[in-house]
Amino acid sequence: MRRFNAAALAAAALGAALTGAPAHAAPDQAPGLAHCTATACHFDVPPGTYDVQVLLGGDTASRTDLTGETRRALLPETAVPAGERVARSFTVDVRTPEGEPTGPDGTPGLDLAVGGTAPALAGIRVTPARHSRQIFLVGDSTVCDQPGDPYSGWGQQLPQYLRKGLSVANHADSGESTVTYLQDPRLWATVRPLIRPGDLVLIQLAHNDKTTDRATYRANLETLVAGVREQGGEPVLVTPIVRRWFNADGTLNNNTALLVNGLGVDHPAVVRSVAAAEGVPLVDLTARTKALVESLGVEGSKALYLYNEKRDNTHTSVHGATVYAGLVRDELVALGLVPAGLVRPDGGAARQAQ
Repeated sequence: MRRFNAAALAAAALGAALTGAPAHAAPDQAPGLAHCTATACHFDVPPGTYDVQVLLGGDTASRTDLTGETRRALLPETAVPAGERVARSFTVDVRTPEGEPTGPDGTPGLDLAVGGTAPALAGIRVTPARHSRQIFLVGDSTVCDQPGDPYSGWGQQLPQYLRKGLSVANHADSGESTVTYLQDPRLWATVRPLIRPGDLVLIQLAHNDKTTDRATYRANLETLVAGVREQGGEPVLVTPIVRRWFNADGTLNNNTALLVNGLGVDHPAVVRSVAAAEGVPLVDLTARTKALVESLGVEGSKALYLYNEKRDNTHTSVHGATVYAGLVRDELVALGLVPAGLVRPDGGAARQAQ
């Protein structure tokens, strides 16, 4: 944990903020804060990838987190003792539309929200990212940047686990199957040209493939894998998160919960088979979420989903999405796809569960 005093901050660390729309800052304010109010910052920047360095802390003890664009968790709540300053940094994807690819454009530029139980933002700098990798996400509503509470996709929470140099470009979209993701020009045809050599592309599509037969589902996954490789990226297949549907004995239902459709297509099994046949890294999120949900039981697992709020056993709460994003982070590190030095050890899950 690096700490700086307030004088060093203004003199050195944050003197090169990008031009943005100032928010009537005081004349003696630290550079960068001219683009911020007490609860938000806005930078007029074109679409692209940006490094954000923040300095947190104040005269009293503080706890600050940052979200951006369409409710993306970018920095977990960070505690700073009274009178001290702590530097943190992350890399963020700025695009239009800023959330779901088929959703509204959103606000141009980079928007950040300053939150936490006792927020204190002492300075901020935004610069174009250099030598950064991206993690592209291809998925459905369980992955996407959900526009409103209480919903959250795990891809929306993943950025808070990553340090500067690695950003998340979440192109997951609600309601999409492997069929529709390939057909809609706003989706795969838009994502594929953006992939650069070295980028990871995580693919989790299954929840909406309710009428897709086995051969078509497999062929669609193979098409996505081939498209990533042709761009020089590295595909990563992700089995879908489970639905929270229990049997009487406390285990999850073999069909509804574990994503077997009405045609008898076992989606996780097909994903695993394609990964093995094509030599693609596999994040078995079905297995990981199944183990977690069953260990928590009928009552304890409700907080992961929107059961209490919406009687919804498919979509995750902010807490659940954060926990599941942590499982993805762990798998990416274990598979050697992301260096351990580029991830944060924890996110906001513990705080959100309280």
